[in-house]
Amino acid sequence: MLESLVTSKTRIKLLLKFFAHANSGYLRSLAKEFDESTNSVRVELNRLTEAGLLVSEEEGKTKLYKANKNHPFFNEITNMVSKFLGLDDLMERIVKRMGEVEKAYIVGDYALGIDSGTVNMILIGKNLDKKYLEFIKEKTFEKVQRKVEVTILESDPGDIQGILVFGS
Repeated sequence: MLESLVTSKTRIKLLLKFFAHANSGYLRSLAKEFDESTNSVRVELNRLTEAGLLVSEEEGKTKLYKANKNHPFFNEITNMVSKFLGLDDLMERIVKRMGEVEKAYIVGDYALGIDSGTVNMILIGKNLDKKYLEFIKEKTFEKVQRKVEVTILESDPGDIQGILVFGS
């Protein structure tokens, strides 16, 4: 979902880093952590700083970056990142524990960027653990306060309209 709003993968990583927790970071350490060039990280740090989402402070010859808690959208971005991480965690758990998941899609309102309170997913695979799926749906609701509805298909019909979050 975040990828549909923010097209730069480096920018997404920075938003997750700074808005998921009260993290801070230096250019070189961020580039190393993300396995990205310092130039691509610098460009995105500059953009986020110019937009007022990040603040920086000089520490000797280096700059320390962190989220700007005074930005008018600080709470909204923090909430969006939190929801994204909850869905990300859900997808990771499903793919690891459900069995032979070939593909996973988020469809419906969330795929369109609308928070209706229900996340609709389609899982494609055979012999999937439906009992575990019920357990993980309950845990996800507790964590992100979103109902999860899942449709399981044995094969991909090829016309699913949504966001492919696992598989290719």
